Amino acid sequence: MIKNIRNFCIIAHIDHGKSTLADRLIQLTGTVDNREFRDQFLDSMDLERERGITIKASAVRMMYKANDGETYCLNLIDTPGHVDFTYEVSKAIAACEGAILVVDAVQGVEAQTIANLYLAMDHNLKILPLINKIDLKNARIEEVKHQMFDALGVDDDEILLSSAKEGTGIKEILEAVVARVPAPEGLEDAPLQALIFDSSYDIYRGVIVYVRIINGVIKAGRDIMMMNKGMRYEVKEVGVFMPKETIVDKLTPGEVGYIICNIKNASEVAVGDTVTDLRAPADKPLPGYKKVKPMVFSGIYPISNEDYETLKSAMGKLQLSDSSFVYEPETSMALGFGFRCGFLGLLHMDIVQERLEREFNLDLIITSPSVTYRVKTAASDVEEIDNPTRYPSSEKIEYVEEPYVRCFLIAPSNTIGNLMKLCENKRGEFVGTKYLDPTKIQITYNIPLAEIVVDFYDKIKSSTQGYGSLDYEVIGFRKSDIVKLDILLNGEVCDALSCIVHKDRARTKGQELAEKLKETIPKHMFKITIQAAIGGNVIAREDISALKKHVTGKCYGGDITRKRKLWEKQKEGKKKMRVIGSVEVPKEAFLKAMRVA
Repeated sequence: MIKNIRNFCIIAHIDHGKSTLADRLIQLTGTVDNREFRDQFLDSMDLERERGITIKASAVRMMYKANDGETYCLNLIDTPGHVDFTYEVSKAIAACEGAILVVDAVQGVEAQTIANLYLAMDHNLKILPLINKIDLKNARIEEVKHQMFDALGVDDDEILLSSAKEGTGIKEILEAVVARVPAPEGLEDAPLQALIFDSSYDIYRGVIVYVRIINGVIKAGRDIMMMNKGMRYEVKEVGVFMPKETIVDKLTPGEVGYIICNIKNASEVAVGDTVTDLRAPADKPLPGYKKVKPMVFSGIYPISNEDYETLKSAMGKLQLSDSSFVYEPETSMALGFGFRCGFLGLLHMDIVQERLEREFNLDLIITSPSVTYRVKTAASDVEEIDNPTRYPSSEKIEYVEEPYVRCFLIAPSNTIGNLMKLCENKRGEFVGTKYLDPTKIQITYNIPLAEIVVDFYDKIKSSTQGYGSLDYEVIGFRKSDIVKLDILLNGEVCDALSCIVHKDRARTKGQELAEKLKETIPKHMFKITIQAAIGGNVIAREDISALKKHVTGKCYGGDITRKRKLWEKQKEGKKKMRVIGSVEVPKEAFLKAMRVA
């Protein structure tokens, strides 16, 4: 019955205990047999378990007998906490009526806590505030309650307390979900409307479509249509997540589950689309999701050109489970055929690369990350450029605009000096400060997006002994003095190493890139000159000496002219190699270049 269904998600800042809490909820409801249980149960990827972070939102159905004697169907979605995976959180929120907002009893309210709260409030979700890790000796429960009142506006009697590690307070959380989260609304006899909130790919069954039923009923054998894409299919299988895929007869309003329609082409399914009945369709599709806009762009190329088609297929399948990842084909003179890819941040880019290499057995090269710039030339309107190879020459440019973000940094108040110095070094403009409590402060800065995509988050953590947190929002474009920095190897431009930088940073970055390349490019039989240049102006240079060969080693005694002839012959040979030889740049060189701020 729909009145006994509760759909809720767990949202929090990274490392506040979401996955552990989900584990305890699964155990208490007996959803998984103890023999099959493992920690971080809903984190199915090896990458998630190794890094200790949630990358992908995961759904599970739990059956719970409450204190009122009724049995409730609880659909839980566990979400990521890192700022780069906010889109995963927004998808989960759209499929729920309630959210458990988890706050660490030691670290308190952090930047992503507030960001996720606002996401949930925008969707009118019922918020269940929870202080986790109350078993720790340095837990600051009363202080954190005060922070939650100031930041979230919640009273003490609304706040739940738990220790997910110890299993304390878990039953109270389930009772609060049953009592406070509203039951979904929907009619079985209304035209079918099901929201696609996620998908994945199975090599044998094709695309598995994850749906939340709003109205109507869906069952195997029915003909359906994707309202935005216009694609038509027959439903072959219907099921729910328990947490393994379990076949059921039908899905009714308020339920969360999956459908399989033997869809082999990954591009036919779009997250946010509406599934309806082909013969009795709904009048209009559901609102769906706001289209996500990538923040960081980079080129991904296979080391072997033979792997291009495999990479293309892998990207299509990966996009099914990560709809915030976008890509389009491109070519590079240095690297051959590849793809220009858009990501939500640097961690997102790192995760995508690692998933492609692990899950599809690929060996890849990633070029330096960049952001989107708006360039006005005399010959055209304003163009958005995210690829250095498309950047026009300086004499054609009237002006360039770069994107700015408003950064919200939350950290201990005794680290404010370090954070302000870091932000000012990143060309930041101070906006204001706000004390959350006597020991915690929120600092707001407007900073160019290009300055925060590489190492900003890591530097915040090191400047605050690991206690700092970051959230940001795009606030628009501003005119700026931007140039294209080229890297030349023996006079030839290596387009894969080119980047777009602020003019004040160009010389420093050029010198750092040249030094990194000198460290990583192996010696060849000829001298290699590494240059960093803006247009025709060389601003940095490093040389790699030729690999020496002892050509006179076979000469024992005799006239010196004999040795001189061999040296002259070697010199002529090296000149020829200098002209026709190509420099081999190892993968490590691209990785090091990518990390230069």
